[in-house]
Amino acid sequence: MSAADDQRPSWSPPSLHSGRLQVALRSLELTVRGRLDGLLQGNHLGLVPGPGTEPGEARAYQPGDDVRQMDWAVTARTAEPHIRQTIADRELETWVALDLSPSLDFGTAACDKRELAIAGLAAVAHLTQGGGNRIGAVVANGQQTWRLPARGGTEHARAMLRRVAETPRAPEGTRGDLAEVLESLRRPPRRRGLAVVISDFLGSVTWQRALRGLAARHSLLAIEVLDPRDLELPDVGTVLLSDPETGKQREVRTTPVLRREFAAAAAAHRSEVATALRRAGCAHLTLRTDSDWIADIVRFVVARKRGWSGGVA
Repeated sequence: MSAADDQRPSWSPPSLHSGRLQVALRSLELTVRGRLDGLLQGNHLGLVPGPGTEPGEARAYQPGDDVRQMDWAVTARTAEPHIRQTIADRELETWVALDLSPSLDFGTAACDKRELAIAGLAAVAHLTQGGGNRIGAVVANGQQTWRLPARGGTEHARAMLRRVAETPRAPEGTRGDLAEVLESLRRPPRRRGLAVVISDFLGSVTWQRALRGLAARHSLLAIEVLDPRDLELPDVGTVLLSDPETGKQREVRTTPVLRREFAAAAAAHRSEVATALRRAGCAHLTLRTDSDWIADIVRFVVARKRGWSGGVA
């Protein structure tokens, strides 16, 4: 193992393997609340990738502002350029496409990717709750898909997380289909809202078309869940590599050349994923099993709030 394997985030999701599931989920809820409360201050500007539609106050134009928001009446009256801010829409309906295929049943740091994906769902549920907001989910393990209806309230969010945590793991060799999961969010059509995709986005990017279809109606947020071994191989000599979604195994020697080629291929794939998400107009948040995922979410939310308020992200 490399030295990086000794680094651990300051807090990791509680293990969901144990029989004390309720205790683990409660711990997760308290952690999310304790560190994310107050970020949104009553609106969705920090999480939803868009400024809303309800007109708000006017403010002076700043370099980088969207000229389409220019308030010409105030500009003419004051002889200074102004833009009209917007208030985030209320009664937000959020749908989460949660990929729990076998490639997420893996982790070499503080937790496995499946647990981190569920933690990401908990954060989304907390950041979008309140008022008449609702959240639902489509959960797939590659073998079966479950649809959890969109409802509001803390009890619904807790029940949804418990149901997702209890999702059975598919047997090794089961291939996930993220495009199919995304299509299930498009049909039947739902009211405009926020669509969140949580996955490790491994494999070919055949989901691009389905994601663009969602973008035509919804604001989009992608949460990419990664483990250090998705990005690089440690210098451990001979190792048996296994693809959990095909069942194929191969014994290789982790030579410097192989490690460089693996890292280059992983970086190229990550770049391809980022480009596909960007072209679909999708906000992109990356969570890693070897970092403080709550801190990563906080930075993402604060950056988005600053961006929409005209500050520097």
